[in-house]
Amino acid sequence: MAETQIRFEDGLSYERYMGDWSRRVGTIFIDWLALPSGLKWIDVGCGNGAFTELIVERCAPTEVRGIDPSEAQLDFARKRRAARLAKFGHGDAMTLPFPAGTFDVAVMALVIYFVPDPARGVAEMRRVVRPGGMVAAYAWDILGGGFALEPIRSELRAMGLKPIDPPSVDASRLEGMRDLWVGAGLEAVETREISVQRTFSTFEEFWDITVSGAPSLRPTLGAMSRDEVELLKTGVRARLPGDAAGRVTYGSRANAVKGRVPA
Repeated sequence: MAETQIRFEDGLSYERYMGDWSRRVGTIFIDWLALPSGLKWIDVGCGNGAFTELIVERCAPTEVRGIDPSEAQLDFARKRRAARLAKFGHGDAMTLPFPAGTFDVAVMALVIYFVPDPARGVAEMRRVVRPGGMVAAYAWDILGGGFALEPIRSELRAMGLKPIDPPSVDASRLEGMRDLWVGAGLEAVETREISVQRTFSTFEEFWDITVSGAPSLRPTLGAMSRDEVELLKTGVRARLPGDAAGRVTYGSRANAVKGRVPA
């Protein structure tokens, strides 16, 4: 993995920041999958359970398993309403703790670029899905400027600073995702972009929620002086002008992929 690891250990801060963004994308993603009810799902890299809860609420599954390496995130997930059905446990995306063919659907929500070996992660998802089942994922289009953090990342670059990328950021490209799915031997592979918007009541609300919930920013902000952070905020504020009521609205974009395990 990269020298600077991005660790998500605060379920509540993640919920306020990325959990909200993930559900906005995830709702469109689930509709695109167009799967029937009554299936067995695995959510690989479930984090605090934000997307897992969407599965429970919208897909009428018979079983849902969520796995993640962060015990703090899993603790938050186990307190969700989804936990009435979903079971959450510690696990590694590259070594899933389930026998072959256990599930009907395997998904990764905003995770694949954190997997040190994305091809191995996709191969593991395929392994645990039955023949004819689906393997799917979505990820922020980080290299294409679609990341929810892009307003801050853009200003950091303008200041001559390099934002921290996930270790496997190339896997977020639409072409990269397609190549991973085809390379894993999946069939009927399709990709698409998913665009969403979010509104914050004020710029300060945007800043507080985003900075507290984005661990990839912490090393960079921690190395900056107070004056430099204020300069950064001023630049980001200029990129995100508020409306007459002071509300800040901007859009983000994710790439999505789906494919079937050969029957």
